[in-house]
Amino acid sequence: MEITEVKIWPSRNADSKIKATASITINGVFMVHDLRVIEGSNGLFVAMPARKLSDGNYRDIAHPITQEARETIQKMVLAEYQKRLSSAS
Repeated sequence: MEITEVKIWPSRNADSKIKATASITINGVFMVHDLRVIEGSNGLFVAMPARKLSDGNYRDIAHPITQEARETIQKMVLAEYQKRLSSAS
């Protein structure tokens, strides 16, 4: 799996735990929208796209199957997020 593009949209609300939304393109042929960069208690992490269920819980609608894929996605999205923050300063 190769992530061929990452797009970042920083949050306009500085107080929000959601710092940005992102889209990734995989192998130049498959795009996943609505990933979120979130400020958690242990730092930034990437949350997968999810939908709210009728019971109030959330369920991922797309997610990596392997830990390696999850780490690759997180590394690439967070790197692009940091790059975007640096260029905005």
